[in-house]
Amino acid sequence: MRQAARSAVSAGGNIGLMRLRLILSGMAGGAAMLLMLAAVVWLPYLVYPPLPSRDLENAMGREKQIELQQAQSRVQNEFRSQLLQGLAGLVVVAGAAAGWQQLRLARDGQMTDRFTRAIDHLGSDTLDVRLGGIYALERVAKNSPSDRQTLTFLLCAFVRGHAPWNGGTPDGPPHPTPTVDDRMPWLDNRAPDVWAALRVLGRRPVYPQERPLFLAHVDLRSAALAEMRLDGANLRHSNLARAWMPGISLECSQLLNADLRRANLQEARMAHADLRRAHLQGADLQRANLRGADLRGANMSDARLDEAVLTDARTDDTTIWPDA
Repeated sequence: MRQAARSAVSAGGNIGLMRLRLILSGMAGGAAMLLMLAAVVWLPYLVYPPLPSRDLENAMGREKQIELQQAQSRVQNEFRSQLLQGLAGLVVVAGAAAGWQQLRLARDGQMTDRFTRAIDHLGSDTLDVRLGGIYALERVAKNSPSDRQTLTFLLCAFVRGHAPWNGGTPDGPPHPTPTVDDRMPWLDNRAPDVWAALRVLGRRPVYPQERPLFLAHVDLRSAALAEMRLDGANLRHSNLARAWMPGISLECSQLLNADLRRANLQEARMAHADLRRAHLQGADLQRANLRGADLRGANMSDARLDEAVLTDARTDDTTIWPDA
């Protein structure tokens, strides 16, 4: 939360700097306009100076002198018209650039306000307000690529804070628990805000520079996470017992000592996942892709591995396979 607040303050400072730049640009533009007007008035006289009195005296007749002076004035006026047309084009371009800067400034200010309000909503005691804040952050992430990493970090912190799993600690339950609780309500019923945050994380656009999701030590029992993209996520020591995850993407994820008992992982993409000492008793891994996964110490007793891909999977004497 603090990091997100600092990001919002930084964004506000950037907006102030942009406003200062806009003011300075306006002052510079005004000075440039004065110089251009001076050029329109005086430059034609410099390029096409008036005819010398000696040339006019040598012209035959008063009418010839007037004709020469009028021709000179026409040349100067045509040049002045060309200058004005060019300056008008520059003014249009400058106006468009200033309008774009103002639009960008207004957009950034609006984005900062939305970001700040969404963060405030996450800390609300009312469930509906928290849900609104979560989906507001998703909208901000879609419209502001520079804030996506911060928003991802914020949602992961929200999940860890609202669904912690202290299994294995002196003050917490054993990890794994002696049995899987069949009466445990689905996550979207017992903690809809946590489930909403996971949905947003699971369907976010993925970028090469993005840091892995940090979701270690979280309680995701009976969570419906089907078809979500959580590649590279750190889910170490988390409880995902009885989770519904067919088609989930967990490639290169960290699932060390995770509780996945009786989880539905049909057709899950778990290539190169770290499943050392994972508890997979009774898990449904039919047609799952475990290519290159680290299964050393994993307990897969009573698990279903029909048509699962285990090419190059790492195992050792501590790996427990199904009896069949």
